[in-house]
Amino acid sequence: MELNGLLRNTQHATRNTKPMGMTLAEKILAAHVGLEKVFPGQLIRVPVDLVLANDITAPIAIREFERIGVGKVFDRSKVVLVADHFVPNKDIKSAEQCKVMRDFARAQQLTYYYDVGTMGIEHVLLPEQGLVLPGDLVIGADSHTCTYGALGAFATGMGSTDIAAAMASGQTWLKVPQTIKFVYHGQLLPWVGGKDLILHTIGHIGVDGALYAAIEFSGKAVDALSMAGRFTMANMAIEAGAKAGLFHVDEKTQAYVQPRAKREYTVYTSDPDAEYVRVIEMDASQIEPQVAFPHLPENTRPLSQVNHVPIDQVVIGSCTNGRLEDLQVAAQVLAGRKVCSDVRCIVIPGTQTVYLEAVRQGLVETFVEAGAVVSTPTCGPCLGGYMGVLAAGERAIATTNRNFRGRMGHPDSEVYLAGPAVAAASAVLGRIGGPQEVL
Repeated sequence: MELNGLLRNTQHATRNTKPMGMTLAEKILAAHVGLEKVFPGQLIRVPVDLVLANDITAPIAIREFERIGVGKVFDRSKVVLVADHFVPNKDIKSAEQCKVMRDFARAQQLTYYYDVGTMGIEHVLLPEQGLVLPGDLVIGADSHTCTYGALGAFATGMGSTDIAAAMASGQTWLKVPQTIKFVYHGQLLPWVGGKDLILHTIGHIGVDGALYAAIEFSGKAVDALSMAGRFTMANMAIEAGAKAGLFHVDEKTQAYVQPRAKREYTVYTSDPDAEYVRVIEMDASQIEPQVAFPHLPENTRPLSQVNHVPIDQVVIGSCTNGRLEDLQVAAQVLAGRKVCSDVRCIVIPGTQTVYLEAVRQGLVETFVEAGAVVSTPTCGPCLGGYMGVLAAGERAIATTNRNFRGRMGHPDSEVYLAGPAVAAASAVLGRIGGPQEVL
């Protein structure tokens, strides 16, 4: 009650403030809270359009939800549960976790519950299914919920207890973040995509360079990106400490959203006189493929400065680069070639739909003929879960989003981050290298 009072007072105090320009993040938050203007640092209580949890985080949220004692979720069509981290279940513990979630989804008659056969990696799946739309406010019990900013939504990760409260009330509280604007000029070089832009950006500002800020991505280079590239950049905003990473809605966004949307949505744009805490401009035409060295995503180097680094494993997939376009890029590099005999190459489509289209396009055949394995959609090795855990002393290059010590297995293993072109080329070379070396 004290917090609710604080939020009400804070909101009321801003109503008489002279309106000024707002950033994209501020526009979305102001609209949801019903205020003419919100300010960075302001505490607000807001209704949410979607609440998300997975097989790791949902059981905790479910336990806390049951302690609240409300009985039913606020809206069974706005609480989405996805079994993706350890599914198909890898052991008894993961099976028990999933059972808790399955039982809850059935008892609550949730409209959107995704399990084996229908599930995919959550942050690939939800946009694909049209569940997240421009202008939405989405919270998820997973830090990479910020992925949906590619659609012009304010999406952010929260802890499972916050998710439990939102499942019960349909609301959450936020501190309005300040916004950093990135402007990417120029035309991208061959084989450079969203993964390279965001790795370069994190290398520039550091893993805490956007701490509790919203990032607004703009400029000619990002306008030219496909939706897959934008999802990748928004996905890794959290790796710079950001609360959210947002793109403006354009024709590409609308072309992606309109065939998928299950409800109406509102498009917001930042004001010309919006106030940004920083504006950072980059010449994207000078950015080459990037590689993040252990043990932080900020430890980036351009590919030309990467010396001989032998690898044991390649992972192509995850919520960062598990979309169809990512697999197409990897297949283009692997076609007619063989994975090095010293390397294990694991390809993980982001969803069943991505998997099926990869089959139809012959991509799966290309991977298998090259000596790679193709997995069911799962987060799997990204978090050191299963289907690719590393032993002590082993190195992997992955299209995933984190390379913390022990992230993919043993604390004495190493993970290098890159885009799908570099990952696929490295699988052939047996060391970190670029597609120009194998094509």
